[in-house]
Amino acid sequence: MSTTTPAAPTATREAELVASVPTGLLIDGEWRPSSSGETFEVVDPATGLVLTRVADATPADGLAALDAASRAGAEWAATAPRRRGEILRRAFDLAIERQEDLALLMTIEMGKSLPEARGEVAYGSEFLRWFSEEAVRISGRYGSNPEGTGTTIVSYRPVGPCFLITPWNFPLAMATRKIAPALAAGCTVVLKPAELTPLTSLFFAQLLLDAGVPAGVVNVVPTTDASGVSSAVLADSRTRKVSFTGSTPVGKVLLKQAADNVLRTSMELGGNAPFLVFDDADLDAAVTGAMLAKFRNIGEACTAANRFIVHASVAQAFGAALTAKVKALGVGRGTEEGVSIGPLINRAAVEKNAQLVADAVDRGAEVLTGGSARSGPGTFFDPTVLTGVRPGSRLLSEEIFGPVAAIATFETEDEAVRLANATEFGLVAYAFTTDLARGHRLIASLQTGMLGLNTGVVSNAGAPFGGVKSSGLGREGGLEGIHEYLDTTYTLIPAG
Repeated sequence: MSTTTPAAPTATREAELVASVPTGLLIDGEWRPSSSGETFEVVDPATGLVLTRVADATPADGLAALDAASRAGAEWAATAPRRRGEILRRAFDLAIERQEDLALLMTIEMGKSLPEARGEVAYGSEFLRWFSEEAVRISGRYGSNPEGTGTTIVSYRPVGPCFLITPWNFPLAMATRKIAPALAAGCTVVLKPAELTPLTSLFFAQLLLDAGVPAGVVNVVPTTDASGVSSAVLADSRTRKVSFTGSTPVGKVLLKQAADNVLRTSMELGGNAPFLVFDDADLDAAVTGAMLAKFRNIGEACTAANRFIVHASVAQAFGAALTAKVKALGVGRGTEEGVSIGPLINRAAVEKNAQLVADAVDRGAEVLTGGSARSGPGTFFDPTVLTGVRPGSRLLSEEIFGPVAAIATFETEDEAVRLANATEFGLVAYAFTTDLARGHRLIASLQTGMLGLNTGVVSNAGAPFGGVKSSGLGREGGLEGIHEYLDTTYTLIPAG
């Protein structure tokens, strides 16, 4: 991977890149228009300008994609694991080769800064490499049963056609995190990317074809009719799994629909991550971790720190140090030099952040920096720090999805844990303490699927990503990730 920083992209370079992205539906290895002939706009949130238009899939198109995935299923499942792994490894190599194109595309359709987009390419590509290696490691068990009366064989097989639904905030990583294990396991897929950021998925789909993925194994159907397309695909008995990353309310609807055909499900849903800072914490490390956990990806991440729960004795010092760093963040279009905070995804996101801040201030919180939207063009909100956030404030119960840090205080460890767990969500938590025993207690007491102990970043392709409670079920990544796409078969052979 290159260690030099490329020159800032020109308007011509951006236009050429967007023009190179397929804008049709990928069905059975071919790019085709929607059956309705309709298209929809993809908008740059930093400028409000239309980048291009892409085909708008109908429910019939979703079923056509499922047809293709079903036809390709048996041959892909029978493809040697080594061959499946080699194709995924080639896709990894192509993603790294095209990293600047992928990063720029994400920046202009989603808003994140170019350095962060490059980071997503590095992170997202790792799922291709990790699962290229896992494809050949799908193993089972063979041995005597406990009674000694027979031989037990446990084996695994692909679940079948999978319906994958990805969000707009990490358009490459969420696609690779689902597609890579599915393909490694021998499954075929229908991907429905987010309406707001379909271009990265379409570009990546072409990359997969270039890597040698056979026709019908990966199909992509961008659409403005998400519920219509999803309902049609989930109602078809050929679909055997659905994997969704997005909001909890939508996830609950999909779970209900999946129940009709008893589908395998993976749900990575909403978050309300607590960020605990104890009185013995290394404050410099805690502030560094806070900047990563809160302001990475403009705060538009399910793993973003939502509630800063800080010991009362260090809250003032922590707030002052965090505010100093937040004031230094550059705000602007993600392609500009020195920009860390790009636009929020749309006007509704800006309005929500403004309402959450206003609610907290009305209840007695103090704004240390930021706190308001910027005038257009674009959908920008100033990076914000509030302190003295009171119980009952919406900032403490709702997922913020923006660059707003809300600081509340605690006095005892038990209180900190109680406040951290006082949510329906349980995706990730962060905690900063130099007390090793306390760290182990937090591992046991915090109700969360993931914990960053003295770190502000937890995501890694080699680790299981997922939550508990209303944050979802199932895991993506790690040794566990591929088993989400495998069915288990147990065979007993009598002795003698």
